[in-house]
Amino acid sequence: MNGLNLYSKIEKYLDFQTETEELYDAFLKVCEELNVEKVLDIGCGQGGFLLSLEAIGIKAFGTDLSSEQVKICEEKELNVSCVDISEITNKFDCATAIFDVLNYIDKKNLDGFIKNVYNLLDEKGYFIFDINTLYGFEEVAQGTLNINLEDKFIGIDAFFDDRRLITNIILFSKNEDGSYLKEEDFITQYYHEKNAIKKLLAKSGFEVRQIINFHLHSDSKADKLIFICQK
Repeated sequence: MNGLNLYSKIEKYLDFQTETEELYDAFLKVCEELNVEKVLDIGCGQGGFLLSLEAIGIKAFGTDLSSEQVKICEEKELNVSCVDISEITNKFDCATAIFDVLNYIDKKNLDGFIKNVYNLLDEKGYFIFDINTLYGFEEVAQGTLNINLEDKFIGIDAFFDDRRLITNIILFSKNEDGSYLKEEDFITQYYHEKNAIKKLLAKSGFEVRQIINFHLHSDSKADKLIFICQK
């Protein structure tokens, strides 16, 4: 099983709604300030940001590699597809990648990903994304979470080592006969240094217009960086 598909089954129980809305609002503000009209949201998840874009009149399209997430978006009648961005031929004046999307890509494949985003954009198009800081990985993302529900048990254990965050997920779902179905998988995220990202962006032809220190989970140190880049 794809670890992101399993994550899609438990996401609504994790109570991250406040943090998600806060990050969406930050991206939405940037999109409004840049007057973008047609946005591709890469790694769109369950479509929350697509709905926010549509609410203010911006044409929104989404893509996600998790078929489960795409199904949820389709139930909301959103314009989404379960394809790699290298297969998309349409052009956009803005691409977004929100909530750790680049952190799910290892260093070997990140260069190609950024080049593919560049090719998706119109001239002078924008690429807006966030990455986790080292503080965000070491002090915020690590830890254990157990959730007991009437018909489910969810166990999450995340640990950061060698610049990688491994998140192990276990889901027990109660069947009608009283037995339980066990599903288990993991997700890997990678720490990317700010200067390394800037070099890859420049290599592909992007100009970094602004980097925002974003405090999503902590007031003391930024746990995320938001990049605003232009083709």
